[in-house]
Amino acid sequence: MNQATEAPGQVNREQFEALTGRIAAVRREVGKVIVGQTDIVEQVLLCILAGGHGLMMGVPGLAKTLLVSTLARVLHLSFKRIQFTPDLMPSDITGSDILEEQADGTRRFVFLQGPLFANMVLADEINRTPPKTQAALLEAMQEHRVTVGRSTYPLKEPFFVLATQNPIEQEGTYPLPEAQQDRFMFFLHVRYPEVDEEVEVMNRTTSRRAVSLEPQMSGDDILQVQHLVREVLIAEHVTRYAVDLVRASRTDRGQEGDSAIPEFVRRYLQWGAGPRAAQYLILGAKGRALLQGHTHASVEDVDAVAYPVLRHRLIVNFAAEAEGVDSGEIIRQLLEHVKSRPR
Repeated sequence: MNQATEAPGQVNREQFEALTGRIAAVRREVGKVIVGQTDIVEQVLLCILAGGHGLMMGVPGLAKTLLVSTLARVLHLSFKRIQFTPDLMPSDITGSDILEEQADGTRRFVFLQGPLFANMVLADEINRTPPKTQAALLEAMQEHRVTVGRSTYPLKEPFFVLATQNPIEQEGTYPLPEAQQDRFMFFLHVRYPEVDEEVEVMNRTTSRRAVSLEPQMSGDDILQVQHLVREVLIAEHVTRYAVDLVRASRTDRGQEGDSAIPEFVRRYLQWGAGPRAAQYLILGAKGRALLQGHTHASVEDVDAVAYPVLRHRLIVNFAAEAEGVDSGEIIRQLLEHVKSRPR
């Protein structure tokens, strides 16, 4: 099979080209509203098309909410925004049973759906709500369903959670536990725009310029793309590269012994990445290959998604914090270490 020209799996070439063309149209349409931030736009789109959830960190005013709502419009998905606050209860996001009077005068409990019953949910400032409410998202993110009382309700498909955190104010916040952070496929750092981009933002937002967005995909299209992502070919050595990258981050290597742990991992990491990280590295690499118009994933695709996949899964220790070594630097060293090993 010629990996460079033949469409993967059971998806024929015409379907492959049509879907990749529509993905390109989505990017152009989003560009009508979002200035710059091309890496963030691509990574959020990649997260959606790979069927994952995203966690974004950035100061206020960087268009995080606007990006998510714009994508929802262009992808023709139902959208709900939840402002997480200290007094938010689990039932406020999942829904609750209410007592309703029927036409015949009898009363019965009826489930009133919460804002989680949408295709795309923006969990704004997720770290401002207590752990009990944060935990209500776990089942929804992992199982795509919610349980209220004795009943379980499936969520709409496709379903995505895109959460934001504000890095400035930490007073009164509740840091996400590692188990919940692990549910997010990507952790994205939204940075300030470049000077020319910021000038363009001023021109657009301080004038009477109106923007009309046209939907470019539908929920069914996204489900088809998610299937197509999993059909993208990946060679055995690329899969092993992703697994080796994750295993090299672990401080407890079991039967391999402590001698197999890289020195910088032993020195700076308290805890490494689990198997879900390797799964997301592979899915992310496949999704990126698709966005690039390729039908097979490469080592370069794994490298491109390594930072957003791993940065929230590597727990640095006190020595790293004291020396100013963050997870991004550890990831850089991991990439160098794994590539330098004999194959």
